Amino acid sequence: MNGVKKLQFLVISRRFFATTSRHLKKLSETVPEFNKTYLLNPANTAEISDNITRRKGVGDINKIHELARKLSESNNPGVYQQLQEELGKIPNNTHPDVIEYGEEPKVLEYINEKKEFSFPAQPFAELCKRNNLLRMGNLGNFSGHKSYYLLGDLAELEQALLQYSVDRLSRHNFELITVPDIVPAQVIEGCGFSTTGDRNQVYKLTESPLCLSGTSEMALAAYFSGEIHPEDLLPLKVMAVSRCYRAEVSGTQEERGIYRVHQFSKVEMFGVSHPDKSDDLLEEFKNIQVDLFRELGLHCQILDMPAVELGAPAYRKYDIEAHLPGRGGYGEISSCSNCTDFQTRRLSIKTSSGKFAHTVNGTACAIPRMLIAILESFQNANGTITLPEALHPYMRSPVIGRRQGIPHTKLVKRIENPDLF
Repeated sequence: MNGVKKLQFLVISRRFFATTSRHLKKLSETVPEFNKTYLLNPANTAEISDNITRRKGVGDINKIHELARKLSESNNPGVYQQLQEELGKIPNNTHPDVIEYGEEPKVLEYINEKKEFSFPAQPFAELCKRNNLLRMGNLGNFSGHKSYYLLGDLAELEQALLQYSVDRLSRHNFELITVPDIVPAQVIEGCGFSTTGDRNQVYKLTESPLCLSGTSEMALAAYFSGEIHPEDLLPLKVMAVSRCYRAEVSGTQEERGIYRVHQFSKVEMFGVSHPDKSDDLLEEFKNIQVDLFRELGLHCQILDMPAVELGAPAYRKYDIEAHLPGRGGYGEISSCSNCTDFQTRRLSIKTSSGKFAHTVNGTACAIPRMLIAILESFQNANGTITLPEALHPYMRSPVIGRRQGIPHTKLVKRIENPDLF
């Protein structure tokens, strides 16, 4: 480890061991510093309004100007609070290249050849059934809808993929951090995700401002909040292995099974960048993702997403979709986004020159979809799966096949009065 990277690691480690209570207190006192110079300039109204429409987002720039006028006349704290809330609804700006795409993504490249089979390719669910790898049925009475158990080789493959991803990211000087799964709602809102309304994906803890984290991006962003970061140490690159919790799931046929679930494991990349270098860091994240999937032999298409597909925080977003032979189409397995100063203005993450830093995030490995892609892409005619060579060091066997394992269990009725027996 060279001197700069060692100093970077020491800076990260020092912050990691700072007391949680002090850090949360500082975070609770943080007031978002929106770019009012830009947002309150009447000359920018049309541009901002067009951006909101293009992204199909919420926000009303005209209402913001009206509240700003009222505040200048009365200096009313209630009006100030309303203004802050409305400013927080405005989505990030959109990269100028993306604006030209309309509502369709641009395919940047394809990696690896598409798998061709001399037999009908089976879907993930059928492969799991033949090899006793997954249980999703009869779980409603104790773990709820969209729950699952990974069994035998599939559970081992999950751990192999996590370790494979961490090992590869370590080669790119990412530092591994273990993050909490429970974060304050303020952190989630600061990252640009809603915790209110009927369509939000956040699990809230009962009668508490705390929530289950939908991605470790939230905890990692909070980790760097309220701090000033020396510019000569940027970018800071960290990774986390965590459980992710999503309240909303899809009921479409294409997203059946474990493609979209309430809880899953993921390896996340997160970076804090100098404001002039976040485009470069986004490209680095994308290239790392491409290398991860290329080494695994997955046929993928890399997409530059249109404005309509960008969430509120993203300035630009790349999606990577793997070909899923059992489904006969592509499915998203990863993405990475440049959020510029959208999150840092809300969480007070600055550089030593007083500028707001930029944040970049990306998925290195989302387990359920990676399992689907690998089993469907590397299946054999007899239903076994020959794993890609890159995963062999992490598995006891390079081939997944039916072995004697944990038997399927049957649903039993709950005994209402066990004292009678």
